[in-house]
This record gives sequence, structure tokens and C-alpha cells, in this order.
Amino acid sequence: MAALAAVGTLASLTACGGGSSSSDSSSGGSKGTYAFWDPYPQFNASSAWGKLVTSCGTKAGVKLKRTSYDTTDLGNKALLAAQQGNAPDVMLVDNPVVSTLVEAGILNKTSDLGLDTASIQKNIIGAGTLDGASYGVPIGANTLALYYNKKVLSAAGVDPASVKDWNSLTAALKKVNGAGKKGITFSAINTEEGSFQFLPWFWGAGGDLTKLDSARGVAALSLWKQWVDSGYAPKDVLQNTQTTSWQEFATGDYAFGENGTWQLGNAEKAGFDYGIINIPAQNGGSAPVPTGGEFVTVPVQKDTGRYDVSKKIVACLTSDANLLPTDTTLQYVAPTAAVQAQQVKQNPKLKPWVDAVAAARGRTSGGLGTKYPTISQPMWTAVQAALSGSKSPQDALATAQQSAQKG
Repeated sequence: MAALAAVGTLASLTACGGGSSSSDSSSGGSKGTYAFWDPYPQFNASSAWGKLVTSCGTKAGVKLKRTSYDTTDLGNKALLAAQQGNAPDVMLVDNPVVSTLVEAGILNKTSDLGLDTASIQKNIIGAGTLDGASYGVPIGANTLALYYNKKVLSAAGVDPASVKDWNSLTAALKKVNGAGKKGITFSAINTEEGSFQFLPWFWGAGGDLTKLDSARGVAALSLWKQWVDSGYAPKDVLQNTQTTSWQEFATGDYAFGENGTWQLGNAEKAGFDYGIINIPAQNGGSAPVPTGGEFVTVPVQKDTGRYDVSKKIVACLTSDANLLPTDTTLQYVAPTAAVQAQQVKQNPKLKPWVDAVAAARGRTSGGLGTKYPTISQPMWTAVQAALSGSKSPQDALATAQQSAQKG
């Protein structure tokens, strides 16, 4: 029953990536064919990623049958397939989903498979670690920072280096607004993307996810409400996904856009000079940001003899030699220091992202595990209520806390 009970919790878990699913719905493979699922339907068989998957199967001596789903769909299908005994051999899943799949009893520990994770940054693998055991190997990580438009800030007389805390950021937004431009855009949509984008401000105030309605949490939500009420942020943040929020920033009218590593390629095409700063904490310094990205996992199989080949496939996909081109394609930060150094050498603009990922937190870490979805949904609901004006930040978060405790 754990698998079925957990299906509902996966409906909300995704931060970035994913489109519609491919048509293939097969799961477990035959002796010479191994099934592989990933959340990258945007990459077809002829893409660099598609070719890598095929080649890793060939190197392991099998044919790797790849099926792509969007992130949420993949997690739900994984739970059902495992319950029916036909889970794929290898599966790439969004990091908050790992704990849900572990609770359902359908993932192998990396230590049991003999996979080496020693070189992986501790906070990155932490998103897939429960009770001291890791259940997958991260393919890379992404997180959030503030992109800024150099021309807009310059015209408003704002030095981006002056933005060091919430007060100085709000002062900058006021100046930009006074100069006839727009302040900041972000995603506050009623999905996991909204929670993902709110977390740096919540954590940056010292908020604790087990106490949503603390004064610190209220301070973070009040900040966002102040920006919307003052016109420093648009009212459509309530409907903005991270993609539509980026599209707003890309118009060139906004001073700041909260967005992720994965927009770096689009930033180069935006047609204006941009920079990146870390999201400031309330009283200065960098706010903790949530870790995004996926883990390569090996679901439990009735035929345990398949694990040797599955291990070879995982090792191939996550080798340093393959992580560099893969994370370059995905615009992710690699999970190992060695590959991160190569990435920054190739593209110096990744340096602030490497620093941001180093300070990032897993959404399910700190012992939250499968409790995270039961906290995240009330939290994004509270953000919606406060920004729309239907409730005060205090009342919205009080309701959220009550809901999270029931969950």
C-alpha cells in the first residue's frame, strides 16, 4: 500500500525541466534489453543525451531502451510499475522524489550496489540520502540566483554590488520603479515551482519548514507581498511558472529575475548585458537556496542478477568524462569538484552558480524526507493567499501550518 499512498504526494514535486511524455510506456526489459526512464522528453534519440544513454547500454553489453516522461508523470509511473513488479532497470528522478520512492521500498542503496559516491558534494547527494544511506547518484544540480539587467540598474543609479540584504534590494527596486522600469519577477505559482522560488527567502529569514507560521516565515512572505503591493513585482507572479517569469525578465524591462542555472543559455540570447548575484538573506550574506536536479537510481528487481549491468549503466552515466558534456547540455552544475572546475574553465559565467550550489540545501534534507510534500503544498497555497490579498501573511501561514501538521 505504501506505493499507492505515495502516488498522491508525487503530483506536486517538480522544480524544473520536463515536457510531455514520449509514447513508449514499457518498463522492465528482457535479458539483453534494459529499461531506462528519464524526465527529459525534450531530448530525442539523436541528441547528445540520447546518444549517451545508448552508448552506456552498449558499453554494458546490452540494449538500453529509453522512455522519457515529464517529471511528475515519471514519479507516479515509477510507483505503479514497482507495485506491479515491472519497474525499469535504471531510472533518473527529480531529487525530492527519491525519499518517496525509498519509503515505498522500491530503490536500492548505492552501497548495496557497490557504487562509489565519495567524490560527490555532500549537500548534493544529501537530497537523495535517508538515514545515512544514499539511494542514487546525482547527475548534476541546479539552483536559484538573481539575474539582473545591467542597463536597467545603471539607468536607475543602482550598483548591483550594493544589494546585500533585503532592505538594500527593496531600495534598489524602489529606485528602478521610480526610473520608470520594472523591479523583479519570480514564480509564485501554486505548484512546487512556487515553493522552490519562495524557499530562498523563507530560509534567508531563518525560517524552519516545520514551523511555517513563525515570525521568520511571516517576514519572508511579507517581503514578497510588499513588493507586489508596491508594484515592484507584477501581480502575475501568481500565475508565473519559472519559464514565464524568465520570459518577463527577457523583455529587458525588469531589473531582476529570480531564476535558475538552466536559464544561462537563454540569458546569452536575451540581447542585453546581464549579471548574476546570489539571493540575499534578510540581514545580509547569501540565502540558502534549494537544490534541484536528478538522481540516477536502480529500482528493486525480482531478478537481482540484473543489478550488475544496471550498476555499469549508472557508473557510465555519472562518470566524470560523461558528466561534463551532460551537465553542459542540461546547464546544471556537476556534483563533483573536479568536473565543476572543468565547467568553470569552459564557461567562467558558471562560477556564481557553482558557489550557489555549494551553499544549497536539499528540500527533503534535515530529516524531512516524505514529509516535504505535505509542507510544500500548504506553503505555496499560503503564498497564493497572501499575494492575492485573500489573507494576511500571518493568517495564510497559520492555516498552512495547521494543514502541514495534519499531513
